[in-house]
Amino acid sequence: MAGDKHGASALSIDPRTGALQPHGPSPTLRSRPLHISIDRSGTYALIAYNDPSGITVHRINQDGTIGDEVKQETALDVGIFAHQIRVMPSGKAAILVTRGNDPAAGKPEDPGALKIFGFEDGQLTNRASIAPGGGYGFGPRHLDFHPAQLWAYVSLERQNKLDVFKLQNDSLDPQPIFSKDTLAEPGNIRPRQLAGTVHVHPDGRSVYVANRSDAMTDFQGRKVYLGGENNIAVFAIDAGTGEPTLIQTVDSHGFHPRTFALDPSGRMLVVANITPRSVRDGDQVRLQPATLAAYRVGTDGKLAFARSYDVETGGSYQFWSGMVVLR
Repeated sequence: MAGDKHGASALSIDPRTGALQPHGPSPTLRSRPLHISIDRSGTYALIAYNDPSGITVHRINQDGTIGDEVKQETALDVGIFAHQIRVMPSGKAAILVTRGNDPAAGKPEDPGALKIFGFEDGQLTNRASIAPGGGYGFGPRHLDFHPAQLWAYVSLERQNKLDVFKLQNDSLDPQPIFSKDTLAEPGNIRPRQLAGTVHVHPDGRSVYVANRSDAMTDFQGRKVYLGGENNIAVFAIDAGTGEPTLIQTVDSHGFHPRTFALDPSGRMLVVANITPRSVRDGDQVRLQPATLAAYRVGTDGKLAFARSYDVETGGSYQFWSGMVVLR
């Protein structure tokens, strides 16, 4: 499914070409959506909005098109700057990842939180707010679940961290059991350095986090990339404790790898670097295009670069990416 500021659309895949195409009408949404996910039964689409922070739930029709919004009976605690909505493995609860905001222009920090809801028959009910330190210094962006154990891996955008929370009774423990740096150089954080998407490998032995940097500076009268880490951090997961250990950071071959995806077999990973950027090349300036960068995934979880594909974005962004298998 796809969403924009006007509405959400179900998509189908042309079996001859593999191209995505709209599937059914697009219901109008209340504001700009940031994330769409499907519940475990495939019955409902849950949509997260950042401004204002919020959630809607929509029925999925039998033909796969998006149906009516389910009016919520409860006033929901949706936090500040929602960025992702995921249904828990049981299918009976959901987590809204709310990032908060850094202090800026005299405005104090907005705290972040993981908002936990019960979920039944399309209805969300407030259950808990997980916010270590009151949510200050806690800026979660994305999370993913371990496929076999009760662990949730949460990227902290504003802190460049990977936190691990234990799942219990369709909620999370109030404090992480582990917190790790995502950067190769955690002591050298440049402006606009942000952690991003997180995915656990299907075999549960590795977890991947995107590190994004896109700050610009002046050079010979032009805006060029300032420098930072645009890479994928690879962590090995301890099978007994869930502890992640950083074993590799691999260059993303582009700028601002906002999203990436593993194929269902877990043998390939593709990174979407969202936009072109001008960069210094000695005393010259060259344009680094937006790219899709492909990697082979080793048996140890490490990534080996295969190739990148330049993408003409037409002044827009490669905002979301995913992989499917044609059957």
